[in-house]
Amino acid sequence: MVGREIVFRRGQAGDLKEIVRLLADDPFTGELEDAQGVATDSIPPVYRQAWDAVEASQDNVLLVAAREGEVIAVLQLTFIPSLTLRGSWRAQIEGVRVASPYRSQGVGTQLIERATELAREKNCRLVQLTMDRHRERAGNFYRRLGFIATHEGFKKELDPQDEIGSA
Repeated sequence: MVGREIVFRRGQAGDLKEIVRLLADDPFTGELEDAQGVATDSIPPVYRQAWDAVEASQDNVLLVAAREGEVIAVLQLTFIPSLTLRGSWRAQIEGVRVASPYRSQGVGTQLIERATELAREKNCRLVQLTMDRHRERAGNFYRRLGFIATHEGFKKELDPQDEIGSA
């Protein structure tokens, strides 16, 4: 298990390139990300636009795990006010990624635990997440952390693009 050298913090603008690389390093969705676009110093504008929107929102956090200044894990945490559950807040976790060399070392567990702490600080009643049903290891990981599969989710793509970022 990785020790104290890991720092958990809010993402900073300078982390964007490393975050996009983490997204591209995913065997399930990596092909959706523009890995070529981050192989150089330039980052496709769609990522900067998304970064700006997340950063401008008080209800969104990009939480990163960094080791010796390098971002090794990330997730997005969104706080959602709701009329259900007696007007309580909920926290939605998305885009959990851990760099390949750090998988199965406790980094993901610590990242989710930190996100859960932030949700408690925001007085959220629950933390929820979705995952691709083909990610069996991820499902086992989330169950070990106390998550329960209570609902079946659906998604509908509104503006399909042949190429991510072509809009």
